[in-house]
Amino acid sequence: MNIALWVAAGLLAVLYTAVGLTKLGRGRALRHRMGWVSDFPDPVVRFIGGAEITGAVGLIVPQATGTAEILTPVAASGLVVLQVLAIAVHVRRRETSQLGINVVLLLLAAFVAVGRFAGW
Repeated sequence: MNIALWVAAGLLAVLYTAVGLTKLGRGRALRHRMGWVSDFPDPVVRFIGGAEITGAVGLIVPQATGTAEILTPVAASGLVVLQVLAIAVHVRRRETSQLGINVVLLLLAAFVAVGRFAGW
């Protein structure tokens, strides 16, 4: 189970780092690629990017170093909340084509959160 948790955390960390850096660096300039960005001010889009990067770091570093390991499931839980909010935005905007990705990310983050809280 530990290997599956590491694989899930690693995949999430790579994805959230890439997407987070894009949002942090480009902000509202992403509105042509990500329609939802038009609904939010630039600082909010950049904050979301920063939160995604922070979550990605939190998935890996505490568990890998053995320092403050409780932060790994906390970070995963934060990413679950982020995906719940993202799903709500996409549903409100009727952007249903992206919901599958959001649900998969939510389930992977929930798996890491539950697994690490349980001590697997």
